[in-house]
Amino acid sequence: MTLLQSMILGAIQGLAEFLPVSSSGHLALASYFFGQADVPLLFDVLLHVSTLAAVLIVFRAPIVELLAVLGRFLMRKSLPGDSSGLKMIVALLVGTAVTAVIGFALKDLVDPASFDPAHRKWFYVIVSVCLVLTGVTLLLSGRFVPKKTVAVPSVLQAAIVGLAQGIGVIPGVSRSGSTISASLFAGLDRKKAGEFSFLLSIPAILAAFMLELKDADTLVGSVSALPLVAGMLTAFLVGLLSLKFLLGMINRGKLGWFAAYLIPAGIALAGYFLTL
Repeated sequence: MTLLQSMILGAIQGLAEFLPVSSSGHLALASYFFGQADVPLLFDVLLHVSTLAAVLIVFRAPIVELLAVLGRFLMRKSLPGDSSGLKMIVALLVGTAVTAVIGFALKDLVDPASFDPAHRKWFYVIVSVCLVLTGVTLLLSGRFVPKKTVAVPSVLQAAIVGLAQGIGVIPGVSRSGSTISASLFAGLDRKKAGEFSFLLSIPAILAAFMLELKDADTLVGSVSALPLVAGMLTAFLVGLLSLKFLLGMINRGKLGWFAAYLIPAGIALAGYFLTL
């Protein structure tokens, strides 16, 4: 992998991790058009860790508050105002548990390596179709107006969002798009839908990183240090900007705008791969 390729992949990750267009799907498509069979797995995960750093910076205030609430609870010194924070912690635990179950069940089914080289094009067709489905979901969520909204999800609402995040392991399905849309459908208000979506991404990304550490030898053999650092730095900087941009789009109810890209792009790509 060249320095330029790693920076392009980092920029794609930074944009697509937060903008609801599927980072995994775009990385898979970029690796195909670069002529590289697959993006090295640990390199992919490290790009996600770089964008995770952007999440920690943007949401540092609620993260610190939740940690303080948890600390007081463990020391049995909870304050009267800690109830909503404790409810949020429970919601994050429930959502993470559901994500883990669904994610593990789907992980091997959407691995491009599981496709025979002669039929690998069908993996990219699936990615393309999922881009279209993501676009349709964003359109529907943008038009959905719940009768009542809440700031902190219930256990059921958290499970629904966790399910959406688990499905987000499928390349072409946007993790942020699916979780934010699920949050809106479940009745969270727009600001809290974005916050819960990205807080829920923290344990998922950390778990993926820990699981893929065993593949460090694969990274060493395929990506040198300079391209790796350049890709991670690019992913972090681009991710920081795109996250702030997305939060503004959520608050203005403009998620459906991304469908204008996803639907035609997905249709065009599916048509391209079907002709191969």
